[in-house]
Amino acid sequence: MAINLHSRIFVAGHRGLVGSAILRALRQTGYGNLLTRTRSELDLRDESSVRAFFREHRPEYVFLAAAKVGGIAANNDFPADFVRDNLAIEMNVIDVARETGIERMLFLGSSCIYPKLALQPIPESALLTGPLEPTSRPYAVAKIAGIEMCWAFNRQYGTRYVAVMPTNLYGPGDNYDLHTSHVIPALVRRFVEACRDRAAEVIVWGSGTPRREFLHSDDLAQACLTLMTLPDDKLDSLARSEEHPPLVNIGYGKDVTIAELAQWIAELSGFQGKIGFDKTKPDGTPRKLLDSSRMRSLGWAPRISLRDGLQEIIRMIATQPPQSFAFSV
Repeated sequence: MAINLHSRIFVAGHRGLVGSAILRALRQTGYGNLLTRTRSELDLRDESSVRAFFREHRPEYVFLAAAKVGGIAANNDFPADFVRDNLAIEMNVIDVARETGIERMLFLGSSCIYPKLALQPIPESALLTGPLEPTSRPYAVAKIAGIEMCWAFNRQYGTRYVAVMPTNLYGPGDNYDLHTSHVIPALVRRFVEACRDRAAEVIVWGSGTPRREFLHSDDLAQACLTLMTLPDDKLDSLARSEEHPPLVNIGYGKDVTIAELAQWIAELSGFQGKIGFDKTKPDGTPRKLLDSSRMRSLGWAPRISLRDGLQEIIRMIATQPPQSFAFSV
């Protein structure tokens, strides 16, 4: 195992969906020297604060899961925030990590980096081969810049920085704010509230025809640990290639339509009313299924089925008081 159980590991963004899953996985595996900071304790957009933190605490490994994230509505309304904040976080953490001697880092990206009409399932080689989906372009461009930083630093400084591109994620610690959340938490909230209010209909954004792949955050976390604990030679083949960026897709392997997803959530939540579709709202990319063969070749495979994962979060959210939906659960 490349990382000692007593190594100092910084999980940036430990309260988010991905960061909290990585933190759980590290603790369950036996890692005990974990460094975390909330946004109020450490603003990763501020270079001087990041540099002071790294110099004082000297982390040896970094999981960079911190980011400004949101669904279609948030990306559409706040494009400047998404590109500015994510570029600042990446620049500061990756650069200061290199300055302080950190050799291994895992950078969390997003499958929205790929062209809107990419070949399906999407291979890593599809990066920068076509136009991006317009609503997520500012966020995607920032994440592409992070991938390029990792690759450039590996080539120039000999680091082993790897960028992982997960498919659509869901799980404990997700954001259930209807304006900023992604599709699964948004639909879960709508259907759970519809059951509570005995509503006759739930309206789903878009036509319902786009196909999406969904992965539980705990499965992603296990993939991240698999990568970060690879022997040097195997990690080098990913991180230090001259021809290919240090990019790894992580997906479930199957997709469903948004209409099918809504029907499953309605069934599992007990909603018996009508499901409508607001076709005036954007659909986004028609289909987004990742080719995760590179990750699977390393011995990883997802363990949580979509139906089981949905049932878990619906059961969790159904027990929450309505006012808790104002924030991430």
